Amino acid sequence: MIRRCAACGKDNRVPARHLAHAGRCGACKAPLPPLAEPVDVDAREFDEIVTNAAVPVLVDFWAPWCGPCRAVAPEVKKAAERLAGKAVVLKVNTEQSPELSGRFGVQSIPSFAVFSGGRRLTQKAGAMGHERLLALVAIACSSAA
Repeated sequence: MIRRCAACGKDNRVPARHLAHAGRCGACKAPLPPLAEPVDVDAREFDEIVTNAAVPVLVDFWAPWCGPCRAVAPEVKKAAERLAGKAVVLKVNTEQSPELSGRFGVQSIPSFAVFSGGRRLTQKAGAMGHERLLALVAIACSSAA
C-alpha cells in the first residue's frame, strides 16, 4: 500500500501488516498515523491485506449505483476513523471486482464482512450505522478468540 505523508506529500510504501500501525515518513520523518479511512481495493490488494494484516479487517462490499451503499459510506468512514490502530477498513466495488463478491457469496449490497488471520469471521448484508459496524468487528473478533 502507498500512504502519502500529510507533512511533505511524499509517498510511503507500507506493508499490509503495518497498515494499522503508526510510523514515520521515510522522507521527512513526520509521523504517519494508523490508517483511519476506508481503502478501495482490487482483488490482489484485498488478498494481500486480508492475509497479512496484523489486525481485523472490515470489508464493505458495495457498488456505485447502489443507493444504500452511497448512504452508508459516511458511516463506513466514521467506523474507519474509530477503528484506526485496531482494524483496517476496506471497500470492494463489486462492479470492478465481481470475483471477490462471488468468492464470498455476496448476493445483496451493501454487505459487510470481518476477517482476521485471513479467515472470514462473519458477514452481514444491509445498511448499518458506524456503531453497528464497530459492534460487528468486536463481536466477530471476540467469538473467534
